[in-house]
Amino acid sequence: MIKIGVIGYGTIGEDVVQAIRQGQEGEIQVTSILVRDRSKYQVTEDIAALMTENESDFFENDFALVVESAGHQAVKLYGEKVLEHGADLIIVSVGAFADEELHTRLMQKAAELGRKIIVPSAAIGGLDRIAAGSLGPMEEVTLVTRKPPKAWYGTMIEQQVSLADLTEPYCAFEGVARDSARLFPESVNVSAALSLAGIGFDQTKVKVFVDPHITHNTHEIEARGKFGQIKLQIQNTPSARNPKTGYIVAMSVLKTLRDRASHFVIGV
Repeated sequence: MIKIGVIGYGTIGEDVVQAIRQGQEGEIQVTSILVRDRSKYQVTEDIAALMTENESDFFENDFALVVESAGHQAVKLYGEKVLEHGADLIIVSVGAFADEELHTRLMQKAAELGRKIIVPSAAIGGLDRIAAGSLGPMEEVTLVTRKPPKAWYGTMIEQQVSLADLTEPYCAFEGVARDSARLFPESVNVSAALSLAGIGFDQTKVKVFVDPHITHNTHEIEARGKFGQIKLQIQNTPSARNPKTGYIVAMSVLKTLRDRASHFVIGV
């Protein structure tokens, strides 16, 4: 039995915990869930018993692995502590690694302690091929992200344009992945994952669109290098509870956990 902790109980954290507790992912047990404010959650007694606001209580548990699903600040607050606790760390909010100092510090800590930091594919695909292709010369990696207007409420894009009045696609950002990951921490984590798999934050080109003509969160990836060329389009169904993310993110985390518990692994 693999014992895990979960940091954050938003859309992704809840989906992960519920799937595990239904026995869908093999021999995995959630032993504690760290949240900022327990009063925000109306949950069953068994889930309430796992929840804590107290960092010390959370880290009293014996984890083999901790899933972070609480945002960039959670990575900064707890990333090193998870590794020092003797657990591996699955990071959902990988855009936090746009902070180069944080990225370097956590990588050094993981190497020092013999622990692993794991980034699931989450909302995009093709990371296996991008990561393999990066072992040879890679010339270019680009990402175009398109999401419907409802996915951008509560972000800085609301200050740029009237989301309710859009009739044509609006380009909200064009630049490199380091900036897109910082500007859209909940919405463009994909650019960070792509950068880490490929040619880095400052070389990966990104465009971000608000598109009133679509209903799915769409990511288009292109890469060229010695390995050849890849063109990939992904359409993710937005979560009904949080349109900034898709159901596939929690499913990707669960696949990563299942791989840890399984004797057969495919697609790495």
